[in-house]
This record gives sequence, structure tokens and C-alpha cells, in this order.
Amino acid sequence: MAENRIKRDHATRDTGARKRSWQRPEVLPSPEPQDGYEFRWIRVSTQGQTDATNVSSKLREGWEPVKAEDHPEYALTDKDERFEGNILQGGLLLCKAPSELVKERNDYYENQTRSQMHSVDNNLMRENDPRMPLFNERTTKVTNFGKGN
Repeated sequence: MAENRIKRDHATRDTGARKRSWQRPEVLPSPEPQDGYEFRWIRVSTQGQTDATNVSSKLREGWEPVKAEDHPEYALTDKDERFEGNILQGGLLLCKAPSELVKERNDYYENQTRSQMHSVDNNLMRENDPRMPLFNERTTKVTNFGKGN
């Protein structure tokens, strides 16, 4: 009866694992995370037209272009004389900023959004009538549709 059993060393997870299906490669590679910094791709040009306004505003916000020598894994970069020595791909420039700065920026915009929603709610409730009350439900639901997690 024990003769039909498979030996334990032959029944590993590797032999029973499913074949991985093809996945679309990333359009923009993600850099190796660094402690204390956040990375972001900044638009430099669209359809061949430079976007100097966007670049200058992001640089004033505190984003710094990442040097190509700091990340040698990005060997294939676009050529642009304005950003010589930086990582440029498909009209996007890889930049980094300190994590504290990014958190302060996110908190600022979150506060702006909260203030605007409060204003909208006040405006809506101003037109409320007790005979026919307005409902103000703000609930959201997040799902991981298609992620497999």
C-alpha cells in the first residue's frame, strides 16, 4: 500500500507551482527605494512640445532631478541637452524629494480638499428643507479588483 506513494522530496512546491502568465512590462521603471526620499516622474514634454511651466513649478516645489550615475540600471535614457546627465524617458524626468516635503504637500492638498468639501456641504445644507430633507452620504469602498491580493 505504501508503494504507490510519492516520495516527499519529489513533491515540492516548485514542481506543483503554476506557470506564470505573461504580464505587460512596466512603462516607467520604478527606482530602488531610498530612505528619506520619494521618487516621481515629472512631465518635461508632450507630443514633442516642451512643458517648461510644469518642470519649473515642480522644481520650485522641491523636486530634484535624479542623476544617471546614481542609478546605473537606467542605461537607456532619452537625450535632451537641458537635462544632460539626468534620467529622462518618454518626455518624463525622474525626480526625487525628501519624504517630509512630500508628506507636507499631501497634507496641504488634503486640507484644501477637506475645506472645499465642507464648503459644498454647507451650501447644500443651506437649501435643506425639514419637509423633504437632503441626504449627504459620502462613503466609498475600495476593492482590489483584478490584483489577486
